[in-house]
Amino acid sequence: QVQLIESGGGLVQAGGSLRLSCAASGRTSSLYAMGWFRQAPGKEREFVAAVSWSGGNTHVADSVSSRFTISGDNTKLTVYLQMNSLKPEDTAVYYCAAAAHRPVLWNQNEFWSWGQGTQVTVSS
Repeated sequence: QVQLIESGGGLVQAGGSLRLSCAASGRTSSLYAMGWFRQAPGKEREFVAAVSWSGGNTHVADSVSSRFTISGDNTKLTVYLQMNSLKPEDTAVYYCAAAAHRPVLWNQNEFWSWGQGTQVTVSS
């Protein structure tokens, strides 16, 4: 079992920045990748970004790639999501997630462990 603890959410004005962090603990030897999804009210959970611990490769959704950056520290088993130029439509609960194998479709079915979520609210 892997536990994921998120931090860094909050309220920010449009155009501002936030950095989310997620630290893994427990049976971390099974981790292949960690990343972030988000879910806005009334919408499905969507992939945002992820980083693999093997090689440090990153994958970022096209919708946020010009504004969001993901990075990881494999000594701390922590991933960071730097979000810049935030927009009201970025308002959502952001969930940290972990995958045991290399994702193919980058959807939630390929991630097996989830954090509790952290709220990000962007005001206009």
